[in-house]
Amino acid sequence: MAFSKAALSAVAILLASAASAQQAPMTEDMAWKLLELGRTIDPAKTAALFAPLQQKEPYPGVKVERDLKYGPGDRHLFDLFVPEAASPTARPVLIFIHGGGFLAGNKRPPGSPFYDNIMLWAPSNGFIGVNATYRLAPQSPYPAGAEDIAAVVAMVAGKIGERGGDPRRVYLMGHSAGAVHVANYVSHPELYKVKDGGLAGAVMLSGIYDLTASPLGDPEIAYFGTDSARYADRSSLQGLLTTKIPLMIAAAELDPPRFVEQFELMKQAACKRPAGCARATMLPQHSHMSEVYSINTGETRLTDEILAFVKATK
Repeated sequence: MAFSKAALSAVAILLASAASAQQAPMTEDMAWKLLELGRTIDPAKTAALFAPLQQKEPYPGVKVERDLKYGPGDRHLFDLFVPEAASPTARPVLIFIHGGGFLAGNKRPPGSPFYDNIMLWAPSNGFIGVNATYRLAPQSPYPAGAEDIAAVVAMVAGKIGERGGDPRRVYLMGHSAGAVHVANYVSHPELYKVKDGGLAGAVMLSGIYDLTASPLGDPEIAYFGTDSARYADRSSLQGLLTTKIPLMIAAAELDPPRFVEQFELMKQAACKRPAGCARATMLPQHSHMSEVYSINTGETRLTDEILAFVKATK
């Protein structure tokens, strides 16, 4: 979605004001480039902006194990990032689930610093990082993604203590389609392999929670199926309203409109939960991809919110 010159100029004034008020968490140049990309999902162009800001291997102070197995399938794989420094207590664990529109995506695209950036941020803030991939549609339709998350959480619950992790403090974070899978896992207890879901909290970035709120696109139909009569049951919204697992939701100001609408829908509905409101964050200046590609850079607005969420759930 392109912006007119008049719209760009108006937003530029707002960006400058916001940057000044918030001590310039994002450079003006970067904010302009994201604004020019607009409300699109463009991994390649967004990666070109943020890849130069990311670390390159080898990563000091972190032990990395690649392509460990959590199940029998070719995509039942995860990477493990553990701080090399000793800790007197067991560390919390952050599991990250990537996006990709249900049909694509991986835990670490070839030659990319993403999503190692999230795994490097995790140890630098006291976590053990688990970066998992999962089966894709159309070969593996609903509920394959949530089933795979259940297997990852069960693996962490049973094994992470051997790496110094605390199975009582496991946080699950997903982005885009990954956030949908996280939401489906949390909201459907019949999928749990661990008591009470095995989570201290769940973070969902630019997810979709109500499949009935607007027409589905082809990738979503490939995963959730063509029978619209089943979309309500396959949505996560109702289950998220009853779960006792603490929740955080976020979206980006430059997300495509549907993600913003779903964020607002979930934000309003979640405050009716017996467990209380979800922590909700709308990220100014960010796009669908920049919200995760910026992690482990000087732009800390999202990660500050995540750390605050974790602190509040202790």
